Amino acid sequence: MIKELHYKFVFRKRTKVLSGELLSLINSGINTLLDVGSGDGTISKLMMDSNPRIEISGIDIMARPNSCIPVELYNGEHIPYNDDSYDCCMFIDVLHHVIHIEKLLEEAKRVSRKYILVKDHLYKTEFDFKILKFMDKVGNKPHGVALEYNYLKEEEWETVFKNLGLKMVNKKTSLPLYPFPFNILFGRKLHFICLLEIVK
Repeated sequence: MIKELHYKFVFRKRTKVLSGELLSLINSGINTLLDVGSGDGTISKLMMDSNPRIEISGIDIMARPNSCIPVELYNGEHIPYNDDSYDCCMFIDVLHHVIHIEKLLEEAKRVSRKYILVKDHLYKTEFDFKILKFMDKVGNKPHGVALEYNYLKEEEWETVFKNLGLKMVNKKTSLPLYPFPFNILFGRKLHFICLLEIVK
């Protein structure tokens, strides 16, 4: 029941809005993207439908039936591609499911020629943290996704990016992902997207 309600009232709007917001950060130097933790590939497919110039393939630790894009399995740590294989690696609500965020971003740096595109969460209060945990349970538990709840505060994300030599090119924190009245509780400033340039 919860899964069906989530799809009807949240999933469809969220994927449509998010694909557009991610596209708004992609510049002319990004043509090939690797969607790390691609899930069913819906957002990537919407991005390619809207911008035929870009090509997106995916990797994930488990296969979803009827994925919208080509997906290869990987172990969640080592990205199975050579150095500089893609213009950009993309993480859509993936990094908070990872225990060692910096290690996976290091792999993305190796595989990407120039950019990393991230959509994830941030929080300020304990209440924010609890809301994010609830969202994760509703949106991901039915699909068997590991729930690590590794959410970071804004300053912690900034430290991670700085330590890895990732320069912030663009960032958005006002993302209209949910319809009213869901956005009052689940929207706010709990989400961000950013385009990071790899400084080599």
